[in-house]
Formats: sequence, C-alpha cells, structure tokens
Amino acid sequence: MRPLPRLHAVTDAAVLAGDDFGVRAAAIAAAGPAVALHARDRSAGGAALTRAAERLLALARPPEAAVFVNGRPDIAAAVQAHGVQLAGGDLSPGDARLVFPSGWIGRSVHAADEAARAVEEGADFLLVGNIYETASHPGRPAAGLALVRAAAALGRPVIAIGGIDADRVREVRAAGAYGVAAISALWRAADPAAAALALLAPWTEGS
Repeated sequence: MRPLPRLHAVTDAAVLAGDDFGVRAAAIAAAGPAVALHARDRSAGGAALTRAAERLLALARPPEAAVFVNGRPDIAAAVQAHGVQLAGGDLSPGDARLVFPSGWIGRSVHAADEAARAVEEGADFLLVGNIYETASHPGRPAAGLALVRAAAALGRPVIAIGGIDADRVREVRAAGAYGVAAISALWRAADPAAAALALLAPWTEGS
C-alpha cells in the first residue's frame, strides 16, 4: 500500500459541478503522491459518484496523486481508488475492509472518544475536525489543537480538517498532525497549485 498522502483535497457538490473543476483538480494533483483528491458528494447517487471518482483518477494519474472515495467503499473498490473516507453514519472501518480489502480506510471524527472508537474499529487513519471555525460547518464550535493531540496519541495518522490554511498548517503539524485536509483553501484558491504546495510546506521543507 502506498504511503498515506499528507494533503487531502476534499470536494463537495459545488466543487464537482464547477466549470473549472478539471483544471483545478489537475493543478492540485500536480503536487504528486503527497496529495489525495477526494470524490465526495453526499447528494450524489452511485453512478454520479463513480463518474467523479473516475475523472479524478484520470486527472491524478500523470503526477501519481492518489484518489479517495468518501462514504462508498464499494465504489472505491470498483474504480481501484487508493482509499476510502468514512463518516460516522457509514460502515465501520472493519466492515468497509470486507468490501475494500486493499487501500487506506479513514474515519472522520469530531471528539476524542470518537477517535478512540474509530481506532478500535480498525481505521487506518483519522480525519479530525473541525479544528478551527469554518464556513463549511457554520455554527459548529472549533475543536482546537487539543483534539489533534488527543487523536495523535492513539497511534494512527491524523489528518486535520476545518479552517485549515497556510497560516495555520505549521501549528497543526506541531500538534501532531500527519497531514491536513481542505476544501475552500484548495478548490477556491486563486492558484490551486500554489495553495497545495503552501499547505504541504511544513512537511516538504522538513521544518
């Protein structure tokens, strides 16, 4: 299994529907194996999500970026994605492994007890957030860096999400995060390629 990417570019329905989606996806994927592009749209049916995943795979292939499918291990297996990301209401990591036997399986968690339970259920990594206040989840309080520290102590890679930008990524890494995930900071950036490199900088520069 290839190394877990440090930067996870998570889509939503609006991102997938954008006229410049392909151009932006290719720009983010240009950072190579350190990037995972996530096919995520909770409103989409299986066929639409499959098409989105297949398009991401085509765009990611030249620079060897990874592709993850959110919520649907069956689709991840069918398109030979590199990973699957599960929310609280999805299959458990252990059950998802029966459907998706090879590749990374992550679980989204919002509290320390959820993180511990996800590890017990067999999650390979934890997507932890929201660390800061974010427009993606208006009204949801920020969990803060304490959640990153608590989750990292469980011994699984932690990907921090929620209000992540280039100004905050170093303190997230210092708190123990293996990597970060973002929607707006990548897909809605003026220069998605530069934004990806900026979010990866704490790891690529070895600082």
